[in-house]
Amino acid sequence: MTDPGGPPVRVDLPATRPVAGGAVAALDGVALVTIDRPSTLNALSSDVLRGIADACRRLDADDACRAIVFTGAGTRAFAAGADIAEMAAETAAGLAASGRFDDWDAIRRIRKPTIAAVRGYALGGGLELAMSCDMLILGEDAKLGQPEIKLGILPGAGGTQQLTRAAGRARAIELILTGRVIDAAEADRIGIATRVVPAAEVLDAALDLAATIASMPPLAVRTAKESVRLAEEVPLSVGIRHERQLFYMLFGTDDKAEGMRAFLEKREPTWRGR
Repeated sequence: MTDPGGPPVRVDLPATRPVAGGAVAALDGVALVTIDRPSTLNALSSDVLRGIADACRRLDADDACRAIVFTGAGTRAFAAGADIAEMAAETAAGLAASGRFDDWDAIRRIRKPTIAAVRGYALGGGLELAMSCDMLILGEDAKLGQPEIKLGILPGAGGTQQLTRAAGRARAIELILTGRVIDAAEADRIGIATRVVPAAEVLDAALDLAATIASMPPLAVRTAKESVRLAEEVPLSVGIRHERQLFYMLFGTDDKAEGMRAFLEKREPTWRGR
């Protein structure tokens, strides 16, 4: 069930933000994906996950999009977790056949840089979604956790892996085995957050960061993200070898020539994405 008045996931490209005088400014290259189920604290039903995955696929193929911000409608939650009423009826065979994790894989495969703008609760699948993003901007009111253990299950959409990589084994296993919820300050201390800001500033801070990234050369941004992400998965020697291949590749691009020429001519570059 979705909230009345529209689809459970909204996509705005370009995203906008308020400016002085009550007007709004379009943020070139920035897309905003909003989970819009505030009456359920933006719970991640199968429809919501499908909507997010479809948005990721479309935006990844759209040259007008160069950075993506994910957020939840309202102020109480980014996403409070899976839709438990829906999950309670699932069986092992039904879940395996549902293709639910295909949507999670599509979210993680997106090549464009992604930012989670988190206010309120990001629990269970909500935290897994936030950690699937490249950067997390947390409001001071954020509450994060993987409470699946209290339902007789474990995090199944990457939580055990992502939290361990972000916070280390000792902290991750304590949080996962107890289901303890942490605040933004602790999330920052253990390495989950990119930045913590006052709650009312979360979305603007995420959009501003996305706009800065969107103003950079698209090919260099995409390959840099690829290289950093690979560092979580392969030995150092393999990561360095792949980084070097990407470095060589960028020297054959128009953007490399334009960036260095603009630097020498003391002017702003014009990126072509090729």
